Amino acid sequence: MGDLTNSGYYAKNQGNDVSSNHEGGFGVSVMELRDLMELRGSEAVVKIQEDYGDMDGLCQRLKTSPTEGLTGDDLDKRKEVYGENLIPPKKPKTFLQLVWEALQDVTLIILEVAALISLGLSFYQPPGGDNGESCGTAAAGAEDEGEAEAGWIEGAAILLSVVCVVLVTAFNDWSKEKQFRGLQSRIEQEQKFQVVRGAQVIQLPVADIVVGDIAQIKYGDLLPADGVLIQGNDLKIDESSLTGESDHVKKDADKDPMLLSGTHVMEGSGRMLVTAVGVNSQTGIIFTLLGAGEPVEEEKKEKKGKIQDGNMENNQTKVKKQDGAAAMEMQPLKSAEGGEIEEKEKKKANVSKKEKSVLQGKLTKLAVQIGKAGLVMSAITVIILVLYFAVDNFVLQKRPWLTECTPIYVQYFVKFFIIGVTVLVVAVPEGLPLAVTISLAYSVKKMMKDNNLVRHLDACETMGNATAICSDKTGTLTTNRMTAVACYVGDVHYKEIPDPGALTAKSLDILVNAISLNSAYTTKILPATKEGGLPMQVGNKTECGLLGLVLDLKRDYQPIRNQIPEEKLYKVYTFNSTRKSMSTVIKLSDGSFRMYSKGASEIVLKKCTKILNQEGEPRVFRPRDKDEMVKKVIEPMACDGLRTICVAYRDFPADPEPLWDNENDILNELTAVCVVGIEDPVRPEVPDAIIRCQRAGITVRMVTGDNINTARAIAIKCGIIHPGEDFLCIDGKEFNRRIRNEKGEVEQERMDKVWPKLRVLARSSPTDKHTLVKGIIDSCLTDQRQVVAVTGDGTNDGPALKKADVGFAMGIAGTDVAKEASDIILTDDNFSSIVKAVMWGRNVYDSISKFLQFQLTVNVVAVIVAFTGACITQDSPLKAVQMLWVNLIMDTFASLALATEPPTEALLKRKPYGRNKPLISSTMTKNILGHGIYQLVIIFSLLFVGEQIFDIDSGRHAPLHSPPSEHYTIIFNTFVLMQLFNEINARKIHGERNVFDGIFRNPIFCSIVFGTFAIQIVIVQFGGKPFSCTPLDLEKWGWCTFLGLGELVWGQVIATIPNSKLRFLRGAGQLTKKNEMPGDEDMNEDNEEIDHAERELRRGQVLWFRGLNRIQTQIDVVNTFKSGSSYQGQLRRQSSTTSQNQDVTNVSSPSHVSLSNALSPTSPTSTASPAGQC
Repeated sequence: MGDLTNSGYYAKNQGNDVSSNHEGGFGVSVMELRDLMELRGSEAVVKIQEDYGDMDGLCQRLKTSPTEGLTGDDLDKRKEVYGENLIPPKKPKTFLQLVWEALQDVTLIILEVAALISLGLSFYQPPGGDNGESCGTAAAGAEDEGEAEAGWIEGAAILLSVVCVVLVTAFNDWSKEKQFRGLQSRIEQEQKFQVVRGAQVIQLPVADIVVGDIAQIKYGDLLPADGVLIQGNDLKIDESSLTGESDHVKKDADKDPMLLSGTHVMEGSGRMLVTAVGVNSQTGIIFTLLGAGEPVEEEKKEKKGKIQDGNMENNQTKVKKQDGAAAMEMQPLKSAEGGEIEEKEKKKANVSKKEKSVLQGKLTKLAVQIGKAGLVMSAITVIILVLYFAVDNFVLQKRPWLTECTPIYVQYFVKFFIIGVTVLVVAVPEGLPLAVTISLAYSVKKMMKDNNLVRHLDACETMGNATAICSDKTGTLTTNRMTAVACYVGDVHYKEIPDPGALTAKSLDILVNAISLNSAYTTKILPATKEGGLPMQVGNKTECGLLGLVLDLKRDYQPIRNQIPEEKLYKVYTFNSTRKSMSTVIKLSDGSFRMYSKGASEIVLKKCTKILNQEGEPRVFRPRDKDEMVKKVIEPMACDGLRTICVAYRDFPADPEPLWDNENDILNELTAVCVVGIEDPVRPEVPDAIIRCQRAGITVRMVTGDNINTARAIAIKCGIIHPGEDFLCIDGKEFNRRIRNEKGEVEQERMDKVWPKLRVLARSSPTDKHTLVKGIIDSCLTDQRQVVAVTGDGTNDGPALKKADVGFAMGIAGTDVAKEASDIILTDDNFSSIVKAVMWGRNVYDSISKFLQFQLTVNVVAVIVAFTGACITQDSPLKAVQMLWVNLIMDTFASLALATEPPTEALLKRKPYGRNKPLISSTMTKNILGHGIYQLVIIFSLLFVGEQIFDIDSGRHAPLHSPPSEHYTIIFNTFVLMQLFNEINARKIHGERNVFDGIFRNPIFCSIVFGTFAIQIVIVQFGGKPFSCTPLDLEKWGWCTFLGLGELVWGQVIATIPNSKLRFLRGAGQLTKKNEMPGDEDMNEDNEEIDHAERELRRGQVLWFRGLNRIQTQIDVVNTFKSGSSYQGQLRRQSSTTSQNQDVTNVSSPSHVSLSNALSPTSPTSTASPAGQC
């Protein structure tokens, strides 16, 4: 159906297009271009030749120049005719839709129904005034002081509280959605692309690209629009996101020039003419079919009747509509998934790819357990209340069941039911997901200031548990500002850049030409922006270092490039990770060819058979000379931390012309010109950041493509390795030799011998990086599964970034492909920003723990009070509305207050928590139980002897609809004030004494505590019947506050008790090993419900696990797992060999490993041992 409506919509537009194109004066319509872009390979070439003559003809029709691009004066007209480079997003959910979703919560529905029944029955009067007495205790006292008329208030108050809860929930969801969209647009704005306009190369936001633009494409780009290749060098494209074809497709202006949006450039460079943008591009068409642009189309249909004069106006309405919808740019970062919403949908498909985040697993488990406990407690409460009432009335007092009394009895049952549901509402911590969301959203916002752009929320928290960081060297640990500081040329090793006069003219010419022509023309050195500043390096930094050498030799590269512009280069072999070199062929005036080559010195030197001598003449370069050169030139340079690059050339005759595709023969028999030593200094802040990481129990490993000596020298400067330590520095070849068996498969056992000591992996390929990350994650050596963070910038770092628990992409040097595979983008490419991410991650975990400590204390106390109170006095001391207010303080306000604590340096002074450490530590358990005991003692003392202490009427055994008593108001007030002061205690979870430390650094916390106190005063003094409160005098307020303040004193008493004295706390929060399994249920992919819950949490949907039905499902799951001991046998029998040929996204091995981790018998104390220390 989508197809039909779509084609209909475009057919309608087509008629308009032709007329508007004549107005626009362009010689080709949108539909013609769309049809052209659907062709592939030679068909497309033929079509272009038939319809337009050649590419120049197509450019003329689109009024653009293949070399100079657009002039820029008709951009608006182009946008009107061909559309903008935007795909309108799906409309966000409206506030009302979110309210409706919040209302779907089962507990709230039960409360609403109960409240409505209570409301209806409160208006019922039993017939015959005197009959009331015969209904027994049920009616006694009900008419006191005409209070019966106020019976409806409780029902109404419950409904009002429900409305409050729903509005708060919906508002939280709405603001979260807004934050996601803000993040989305932030990522979009980051996305720039190079186009030629007015013969100048400029960077444009992707949304500003129009049809007719000439775009420059290079390795690592993600194409933002459809186009036709005008000129390309060795261009290979990964079209798997559109076609599913995993092989890279070679593109050529003469054979297959069609380039599609959303595809990745894997090799080479070139220029393309943009022919389709936004909804008309191939990705856009797919999105339109998926319904991304639906609202726009509906509006079109409405407007069709009104608008007769062509497409011009129609397109304007479309553009306005898109603006209004905060149009999601067709930005490559997400074009494969299409924004946060599609991405979420897509996550459904590969939920199992990454294991559940550490915190998520633990919270899911905890929520199920608390939910079950709450359900049992509330059921028992209702049953006891109903039985007690029935036995008391109909058995002991032998009253008959009178029909006219039925509504009164039912009213009692409804009251009992409401008490039961209230117990459940208080017991189930629905504030947990809210706390997680608030904490994550707050952290993400703050992390932007610390140069961390978080793309996946849970990455932020996972980072706090990181035990290993595999970092790139260039740009992350170093400044990525390359300068040539030494060279070997004409048989002389210069420790500094020589004077141009010291070199022969012939050597100098070859060297200058080789560097100027054999580097990307987009790489330039521009004059400094500030006076006295350093010149700006644009493009590839290594090439900038070489161009700097040309300038240091008092020559200029630009005139040479002007003489041979990019399109005149005969053939280019671009740099890639297998070649480790780049070569450019030019045609000389006499028809012969010369190829310039540059690359990693040991690789290029292997291919050299000659070298230029002092006179600039080639002499023979024997293997013996090579060995000597490596020892005397390359190794000393590398040991100083220099990157060594060799420049070489080779001449070819004009006839016969060499077979350029036969790469092995071409890139051989070279003549070496010189070896350049390039310095990339370590960033000044990195050594300190690495020390902080090591102190925090995180192992930093350097994975680089550089020479082993250079890598070791930089690692020592950074502090990754210290002389005298037992560590490994190896290169890719040695690494593979150690970890693979005879068949070439990676063996986990061999890997386990290598990774614990490995600190530097040099000359590594992207595959090595992925193998290392996979090996560390799959390892069972330590009690805890290692949590690995990886940095990457290249296109082929994608697999390693995806495999890692947290992937960091470089914001400046990173390619679009790397950014898309990552979880966090480092906007300043700086290692010390990763340390900030660790700090924020740990802070999130701690914030959730603080909230849990507070929430569980309230839960335990409120449930026990409601339960025992109901059993002993047939009425809950805390009324339904009061409970809902307490629930609101506990959930919404406390999660806001405790989840927004700013991080401190102290977070980096402890080891990571790890996956197996219980969420509730022994100190937290001690605090929860300690404060719970204090609060229960106070509440029960007030409940049973409070009327004697304060000399007031007892509130116990009050009949239905009786006025609120002072007695119960004191209990409610004391309870809330104790929670308020305990909230301050909850700020510390590691047994610190000073709970006020840094309290004023968190204004949100202060304002919430004072705000809650103010509202409590209003509720008690003016709440009246709805809140079951009666005003208290100053003395009673003083006592309530005094008892609340006792929490702070009691907190100090608890802190004094050492944990070692409380043996039973050791296993607290530690589940039995069988129950451990629900947390690691990644292996159970059929388990739809848990996956569903996980997705809910991923989307951050707040109302989570509150529903009884879902808790029911969880109970079934737990039971299934209890019979899961048979898994152990299977797991033990698994061989440790994991084939590297398994697909990157194959989850079987990590999930089995995590299971065996869960099953391995570890003592509770050993789980706390610092992971990653080998």
